[in-house]
Amino acid sequence: MIRNVFFDLDGTMLPMDQEQFVKIYFTELGKRFCPKLKIESDKLIKAVWKSTEAMVKNDGKEPNINAFWKTFSELLGKEVLQYTKDFDDFYNKEFSECKAVCKYNPNVPEIMRVLKSKGYRLIAATNPLFPAVAINNRIRWAGLNQKDFDLITTYENFTTCKPNPRYFTEIMDKINAEPDECLMVGNDVDEDILASKKTGMKSYLITDCLINRGEADISKFQNGSMRDFLIYARMLPDVK
Repeated sequence: MIRNVFFDLDGTMLPMDQEQFVKIYFTELGKRFCPKLKIESDKLIKAVWKSTEAMVKNDGKEPNINAFWKTFSELLGKEVLQYTKDFDDFYNKEFSECKAVCKYNPNVPEIMRVLKSKGYRLIAATNPLFPAVAINNRIRWAGLNQKDFDLITTYENFTTCKPNPRYFTEIMDKINAEPDECLMVGNDVDEDILASKKTGMKSYLITDCLINRGEADISKFQNGSMRDFLIYARMLPDVK
């Protein structure tokens, strides 16, 4: 019986134009940090991508935050470590510009209300590539609150990332759950659906902002819009 529902954030609970999101993100990041670090924007962007790659490749031996800053400082110099608090401040301020390419889906808060009323544990299973301050802000953009979740995966509290199946088992270990008790809800076929299925979890593919890099036949997966998922959530039994 399903007792835990894992929700992806970007493109699932928070509809967005991902390409435009990344463009605004790097533009604002460059405005804030290129003058401080005395580097060109291309160098900063390359360092962020390489450091993100280090987190994606993280094998569970250290928090993702360590993997990020280790690589970031190797690429830009140890002096960059003095700006860790400035980065958190950035995610509370300039990062909000990214909200312009995100949308509010009124079905999302209602889905959360329905599932909580039925006794399900709710997990914000967003790829833990950002600090908590950035993820919590994006959760608010979706019309939710961090208190709505029993666990939020961030780069501070996780040691793996999607599409590594160990990311999902890391969540299950933290909440003491078995795969057949868990449902992954996400819009990315590879990162959310196929990766979670490798652990034995159930899944539901959200098609509103579908990402299907391999052009998989999505009819093989339980799928639908967030509106469809709200109907599905209402049909789920109460957790005993």
